[in-house]
Amino acid sequence: MEGEERARDYEEGMRRARRVVVEDLEKLWIEYDKHNDILYINFGLEDADESIMLDNDVIIRLREGKLVGIVINEFSKRAGIDVY
Repeated sequence: MEGEERARDYEEGMRRARRVVVEDLEKLWIEYDKHNDILYINFGLEDADESIMLDNDVIIRLREGKLVGIVINEFSKRAGIDVY
C-alpha cells in the first residue's frame, strides 16, 4: 500500500509541476554551487512553500502555485561540461 500511495503522490506532483507559472522573468537570477555541483535558477527572492522532485532529480520550487525556482543537481554531469 505504501508504494501505491507514493506513486499517487508522485503523479499528483507531476501534474502540478506541468501547470506552474513564472510571474516575472525580470527577477531571474542564477547561482552555481561548484562545490556541490548544483545549479539554482531563481525567479525572485520568494521562499518556496512547496518543492517537487521530478523523475530526473530536478527540483522545482513553488510558492502559491507559481514557480519560484529550479534546482538542478549534478549540473556539470548533466550538461556534459567540466567544471574546474
